[in-house]
Amino acid sequence: MTAKDIGSRETTATVRVRADDGVDEESLAYLREKVAAALERAGLPPVSGEVRVQRAVAPHVELPWSGHGDIRVGGDLVVVHAREASARELADRLHDRLRRATERVTHRGATTRRTTAPPPWRGGLQE
Repeated sequence: MTAKDIGSRETTATVRVRADDGVDEESLAYLREKVAAALERAGLPPVSGEVRVQRAVAPHVELPWSGHGDIRVGGDLVVVHAREASARELADRLHDRLRRATERVTHRGATTRRTTAPPPWRGGLQE
């Protein structure tokens, strides 16, 4: 596959959506819209990366559309995969997975797994 065979477009300044020749322009535009909606929100650290979409050429493949995204959100890497029967379903599934993964990454530090006070053997409240 050469650069000539692949159509690529920018969704944001640093996230690219790439697709093979088998992907029509309307499907690619919808996919770009969904990826941008998942990644362009307030409070999100700097985002960069790439989402690749392919369509299987063999007619007997049950889920011919596949997508893979490697997105760097701040200092964390978010990887999403999806396989679907149509381009719209694939775009929706990638949107959901990107949204969920970026939420998990950005709010990871906000949730602490500690009790409100340390236990007595660690110098906490003693009765």
